[in-house]
Amino acid sequence: MFFFRKKPDVSKAVPPQISTYPDHVAVIMDGNGRWAQKKHLPRIAGHRAGTENIRSVIELFARYKIKYLTLYAFSTENWNRPESEVNGLMGILIDVIEKEALKLNENNVKIQHLGYLPGLSAKLQSKIAKAVKLTASNTGLVLSVAFNYGGRSEILEAVRKIINDAIPSDKIDEEMLGNHLYTAGTPDPDFIIRTGGEMRMSNFLVWQSVYSEYYSTPVLWPNFDKKEIDKALVEYSRRKRRFGALDKGK
Repeated sequence: MFFFRKKPDVSKAVPPQISTYPDHVAVIMDGNGRWAQKKHLPRIAGHRAGTENIRSVIELFARYKIKYLTLYAFSTENWNRPESEVNGLMGILIDVIEKEALKLNENNVKIQHLGYLPGLSAKLQSKIAKAVKLTASNTGLVLSVAFNYGGRSEILEAVRKIINDAIPSDKIDEEMLGNHLYTAGTPDPDFIIRTGGEMRMSNFLVWQSVYSEYYSTPVLWPNFDKKEIDKALVEYSRRKRRFGALDKGK
């Protein structure tokens, strides 16, 4: 899932316009299929190219001292894609997850899985669980991979857990529900980036994104590099986050 052939270019200085960094960046990785189509390649080739870009992006965000990075890799709706494409995606993940978990562990990255594990094959569940366990005590970048994830399903599952725990209704508040989500213990994303040019959230972090800053770029995921990350972070630095309040003096 995180394989790449060359290290990212980090030789150039950080743009001076970046004065404020988000603690938590979430990315909707979109455009693999269109990247392949433009090159007259099968869609699975686009997914492989997108996969090869992931660790490069992880390393860049880590160098910028981003504390949390969440990647939307496979949604609950993606099961509706052609069986050959879904099987290809699962095969890619099974092929690389163990090797890449070892490399991420060497770099002190903590891996978390967001999503419904029982919906995946036993082999894939096992590999994900091993990657999470291997990196559990790491103290660097927290990498959450949303795989077989849906925002509405996440909320429904949290409600079911609360009911099963027999928690009285007067004890249920936003904090309580948040503690039953896949993302419990992880702060809400400050900044959500979507590659590929679309302007929708696609059932991603429905509860957690209510005050996230949103940024869409037409750049397809396999081409999302340091230049594009810098552009996104410059834009974030220009935003004023009020969380429903007014600027002082207004």
